[in-house]
Amino acid sequence: MTAPAFNLIDQPWIPVAWGEGKSGPSEVGLRDLFLRARDIRALLIPEAPAHSALLRLLYALTARITGLDEAGPGSWGDRREDILEQGLPEQSIELPGGHQAGIEGYFDRWQHRFDLFGRDRPWLQDPRLPHQCDSSKTAGVNKLVMSRAAGNNHSWFGHWSSEKLLPPGRSQAALALLTWHYWGAPGGSSTRTVGSTSHHYAKAAPLRAALSYHPECDNLFLTLLAGLTPPDSAVSRATDLCPWERDDLPDPLKPMPEPQGPCSRLTACSQHALYLVPADDGERVADAYITWAYDATRLRPEDDYLIWEFDKDGNTSPRSACSARSLWRDIDALLLKQLDDASPLQPKVMDHAFDVSEYLRVRALGFEQDATQSANYQYLDSVTPALLTRVEEDAVSTERPVRQLRELGELFGDRLAYATKRAWQGYTDDKKNHPGAWLDAVAARYWPAAEREFWSRFRQLTRVDGAGDPGFDFDATCRAFARHALDAYEVVTDSVTRTPRGAKAVTRAKAIILAARNDPLKAMEQMRKQKS
Repeated sequence: MTAPAFNLIDQPWIPVAWGEGKSGPSEVGLRDLFLRARDIRALLIPEAPAHSALLRLLYALTARITGLDEAGPGSWGDRREDILEQGLPEQSIELPGGHQAGIEGYFDRWQHRFDLFGRDRPWLQDPRLPHQCDSSKTAGVNKLVMSRAAGNNHSWFGHWSSEKLLPPGRSQAALALLTWHYWGAPGGSSTRTVGSTSHHYAKAAPLRAALSYHPECDNLFLTLLAGLTPPDSAVSRATDLCPWERDDLPDPLKPMPEPQGPCSRLTACSQHALYLVPADDGERVADAYITWAYDATRLRPEDDYLIWEFDKDGNTSPRSACSARSLWRDIDALLLKQLDDASPLQPKVMDHAFDVSEYLRVRALGFEQDATQSANYQYLDSVTPALLTRVEEDAVSTERPVRQLRELGELFGDRLAYATKRAWQGYTDDKKNHPGAWLDAVAARYWPAAEREFWSRFRQLTRVDGAGDPGFDFDATCRAFARHALDAYEVVTDSVTRTPRGAKAVTRAKAIILAARNDPLKAMEQMRKQKS
């Protein structure tokens, strides 16, 4: 039988939204995506981890197509400016060493490596797995598609049964493949035997449980250029390879090859090996192998799209995805340079994104997961309003207000939670009785109101270069956030104030919020010390 073919360069599989006045198919292949990038408003992918994974793939391809995968010749920033003016090069461009850029040149060169069901080198898969794994104990399509129920994970977007499988289509399978490479779970998988090594333990994927930040513009062309970061001067496209550009498949008994530049960091850091088994009709995927890729210590490379936090020993880890945390609470870490050695490191991409457009939004894409086990909880997908320009560089006077604006919102959220807990303990006279329902209720009221307050006051800041007064009223902002906290507190605790014990507990604990309102600078300093 002839193996089914589905080449991702020319076959449609990427859902897109077209810009105003533009039209096209609901899904496109990679070639059409780049040819019509100016007409496409955005990717239209509901699963946040798949969206983030696909963006990383597209950043790498953009760098290859434009020749921005190396620092030279000349200024990298000037060359990107030329691309902004002229558009993505469509025709083949010959580069030193036999490499090719341009949409036609690059995709024609690697056409044979982008077949989802290729016999010898299927795209981002390991064709050795059917021989190295037990074919009677495959992962199955429900495990491949993370939004389906498999193991201890719940089903999110439908009801799925292991008895009556619904094979995913090629587009869904390709996006699921990407999701596993970037967000896949550690732990048990299909047993893989290579030589004398045989086990089923896979390490966590590089973005497991993380929150990824991506600049977003008015069309996909600008979005992809804004997402590029300049390579170091020593980076060579001859060694900074994507997986489909390697001559040989990786040796699973050796450590993962260390990334040699942005393209390999973006595409070649997976800890999982996968293989998709196509259905007989070639339209769907009937089964999947998922197992370990490297039998060596996990390497977590640098990532230009994460906020990196420091622990007390100076070690870094990416900021975790948390569905209860709104994006505005990360705004100063996104826009401002590191304040001190204890402050988070902003995503490196933010150093260069505003050179493409002054009217950037930032989209946060993540997956709330257990970092050390297989449990998946919630997708995260949120976007800021247009941030206009980099606060620190274009209006230095707004740097401190942005930090204080975020800190005041955080302060009263923390004080509200503490006051609520104390009120509950005073009312129940039981310190072991956790006020879960009350805490959820005050958070549901406070944080949306605080987010609206934040953006309203953020937009009012003066962004004129050299302006001495940013237009920030610290005291009024303090009172506004305090009012939101008090409103949430009073609504949730009102039901117990009819009894003497309840009224006493609620009144006493309310003083925690009032103290922060009366002396916010002292309260903010206390909060910083507690978190350091």
